[in-house]
Amino acid sequence: MEYFYVYILQCADGSFYTGHTDNLEMRIAQHSEGKIDGYTSQRLPIKCVFSERFSTRDEAFAAERKIKGWCRRKKMLLINGKIESLSARILRQAQDER
Repeated sequence: MEYFYVYILQCADGSFYTGHTDNLEMRIAQHSEGKIDGYTSQRLPIKCVFSERFSTRDEAFAAERKIKGWCRRKKMLLINGKIESLSARILRQAQDER
C-alpha cells in the first residue's frame, strides 16, 4: 500500500515550512540539498520536526492546508504532541460532512 505524508520543516531562520509527499525521506533530502527551489532553499539548513502518515493524497493535502492556516503557536503544539493526530481530525471531518 502506498502512503502519503504531511511534514513540517524548521528552517535555519526558525520559520516553518509545511508540505506533503508520497516519499518522505526523498523529499526531506531534496529540501536539505536545496534541490527544491523556493522557500526552503533560501533558508538552509532545515530539520524535519513533524510528519504524519495518511492513506490517501487527498487526506495528506487536507492536513497540509489545515496546518498552513495555523499560527506558529498552534504548529508548535502539534510538533510537541499537544494536539491530537491530524489523521483522526481529517477522518472525523469527512464523516461529519456526509
